Amino acid sequence: MKPLADCKLYTFVDTACLHGRAPEIVAQQLCDGGSDLIQLRAKNSLPEEIRRMAEKILPITRRANVGLVINDHFEIARELGAEFCHLGQEDFFDTGFKNVSELKTQNSKLKIGLSTHSPEQAQRALAAGADYVAIGPVFATGTKPGAKPVTLEYVRWAAKNVNVPWFAIGGINLENLGDVLAAGAKHVCIVSAILNAPDVAEACAEFRQRLG
Repeated sequence: MKPLADCKLYTFVDTACLHGRAPEIVAQQLCDGGSDLIQLRAKNSLPEEIRRMAEKILPITRRANVGLVINDHFEIARELGAEFCHLGQEDFFDTGFKNVSELKTQNSKLKIGLSTHSPEQAQRALAAGADYVAIGPVFATGTKPGAKPVTLEYVRWAAKNVNVPWFAIGGINLENLGDVLAAGAKHVCIVSAILNAPDVAEACAEFRQRLG
């Protein structure tokens, strides 16, 4: 897969937005549309169910040279050999971890991304050695209904202060993408605007084209 710094389009196989589709089918469509990274997010699934989904998706992403991100479950990511694991603040710091090296075994290539919702959280994630950070939710989003939008101000702050790859996330669609890019984002996470589109691969390709 391409270097993380060159990964502009980060998409999702989110079980809350599959609408009856098989996860591996959606993963293939995302690859066909030009995704650089794909996160498997299954908030309401048991670990063994997530493992089975990941086992079906990983060969697809590998063939396409796309990085697979496992949300929340770093043990599954590590054991299956996924390239990335993504963790929320509460999944990382609130459980006692201080540095991402604590999650990596010797010779492990697993990279860790952390969610952040404020400059303070971003600075904490950087100090913890995060390989990338997510900046958001930029706008209100149905995938995180209780989360207060961080607005484009946080995106502008990140553009000046974050020195690892970072991804703007939350309510981003083709209508507001230009504002997000103008605020300084070069990498974005897109969830519902792609997964709820009539044609996933086509929607993905539209974002890919806009991102250059």
